[in-house]
Amino acid sequence: MRSKKFQLPNLTFSKKYFKENIIKILLIIAAVIGIIVIFSILFFLVKESYPLPTDLWTFLSGEKWRPTSVNPRFGAFPLIVGTLLVTLGAMVFAVPLSIGSAIFISEIASPRIRAIIKPVIELLAGIPSVVYGFFGLIILVDLIHDGFNVPTGETWLAGSIILGIMAIPTITSVAEDAINAVPRHYKEGSLAMGATRWQTIRSVVLPSALSGITAAIILGIGRAVGETMAVMMICGNSAVIPTPLWNVFSPIRTLTSTLGIEIGEVPFGSGHYHALFGVAVLLLAITLVINISAVYVLGKIKEKQMALGKKKRKTIVSAETMYKIKRYLKHILIGVLLLFLYFVGGLILVGTIVVFAIVLYFVFKKLSQKNIQKISFSIITVAIIIVLCILGILLGYIISNGIGTISWEFLTTPHSNLGRQGGVVTAILGTLYLAAGAIAIALPIGVGAAIYLVEYKKEGEITKIIRNAADLLNGTPSIVFGLFGFAFLVLFLGWGRVLFAGQLTLAFMIIPTVLRTSEEALKSVPQSIREGSLAVGATRWQTIKRVVLPPASPGIITGSILGIGRAAGETAPIMFIAVTFSAVNPSSLWEPVNALSYHILVLATEIPGQEGKIAAGGAALVLLLIVICFYIIAILIRNYYSKKMKW
Repeated sequence: MRSKKFQLPNLTFSKKYFKENIIKILLIIAAVIGIIVIFSILFFLVKESYPLPTDLWTFLSGEKWRPTSVNPRFGAFPLIVGTLLVTLGAMVFAVPLSIGSAIFISEIASPRIRAIIKPVIELLAGIPSVVYGFFGLIILVDLIHDGFNVPTGETWLAGSIILGIMAIPTITSVAEDAINAVPRHYKEGSLAMGATRWQTIRSVVLPSALSGITAAIILGIGRAVGETMAVMMICGNSAVIPTPLWNVFSPIRTLTSTLGIEIGEVPFGSGHYHALFGVAVLLLAITLVINISAVYVLGKIKEKQMALGKKKRKTIVSAETMYKIKRYLKHILIGVLLLFLYFVGGLILVGTIVVFAIVLYFVFKKLSQKNIQKISFSIITVAIIIVLCILGILLGYIISNGIGTISWEFLTTPHSNLGRQGGVVTAILGTLYLAAGAIAIALPIGVGAAIYLVEYKKEGEITKIIRNAADLLNGTPSIVFGLFGFAFLVLFLGWGRVLFAGQLTLAFMIIPTVLRTSEEALKSVPQSIREGSLAVGATRWQTIKRVVLPPASPGIITGSILGIGRAAGETAPIMFIAVTFSAVNPSSLWEPVNALSYHILVLATEIPGQEGKIAAGGAALVLLLIVICFYIIAILIRNYYSKKMKW
């Protein structure tokens, strides 16, 4: 009897821990998949880029990109210059508005206004890029053409403005979080010493948040470099270097738009085919450099901050450090001013701005600190008003143009007459099929990897590799995923354009979003709760399932919803692997689909006449409403649980 009683608990014990080990193995597999995906993409891109149709130096420095001419030329230098110029212009436009908006939200706005403005700006991030491109093509291009009397409005300037608008929510959100994270006693100490609010913001808050602000700008640069659809629709797509270099009214072509335009028609295995993969590797290398630069810059800034903290100085920031920061900011200001002068050109305007700057400098020297604060706060308020006006104009135009098209028939019937008539039901269903399939694949992988990183694996080299792989995957331009899907799934595996290929490609793209949001949600659960569960005899998995996951589920759900919203609004990754301009719903995963983003692109760029533009406006409104609904749900969940669960 004793032996039976003794054996039964041992049998139960072994079954319990056998299950624990199986679950742990599954979580490890989920974590490793992220690494496999990114290295598979890297390997395949490099493999397909070899051999280049020309030597590497000629490929990088050649000034002519003519892959389809009688004597093909594969010089990517104009594409590199176009990418850098349009990104530079976007940052000149976006950075001042974004930093001003971040300061307003964190330091000036009341809690009630902050609760309204921050989600509104975050909605800008949820607007699909093809909707930005449609707005730029219909409105901004015509404004530039008519306002500046240039041959075409599809220019570098148009691309920079649209990319700047697209980068604003990213920079603003990250910078606001960095400013908000500055310890409260820093501000209170400065105010207690007699400094005004503006002096405190300028001399204490911004220097302390410099690392986060730098990260925000670098993320904004990455957002601009990786954009495809908007620049493809409004930049003119001419592979030329502007003459002179600061001619913002010159059409340009970027690396991403080159891939989007040419990959669908390129013969498999040709020199043009290998050259396009070389462009993709170059784009990926630029993205990698941006990510490494961000890590390096943030690391250096954090090291300096830690060194300053250890010295126990009486002042929060030393006079020497403040002098360096002021000098650094002055150099940035001068650089931005010079770039702006180059952009607008004209001796009269240059002279006017210089005189105005000199007068403003001497006026500020004579003003009291209270008056300087009023002026500074007014400028910051103007920045947030401009951002909100941009959002209002964008949404107002899409709504006003699309609302007249929306009807029950439009929502429930397929299109006809090349999209000029009928509705968008097949595009709506195709969008939902793609998003649902992508999240069904990405959710278990992303959440499983996050659980393994937080709950099972101690910090070390493996966790760093997984996180770096996820971050690199997150920063990879969406067109690169599309290129990988086209070459590997469509051509190499021979699937052709099918729904499942699109779902798989989109899943690869949103895995990092799900992983990172789930990881942060799990980390927010106090360690003491885990220890209490383990102390009463629960296993690791029982603790995770019953104690950790319930309070972390809102964050995981939020990440999933954001992933669905991103998948629903993407065009570049699915253009050549899953979608066609079809009026028929697929009957299986191995048939192509239509999607709202692709539907808009075809109507706006390939269907002549006003009827196509009107139908595109209706489809844009439907897509915008779908994506915004996902983001609003995510924001509401985040706000609800942030109030309810304060550990």
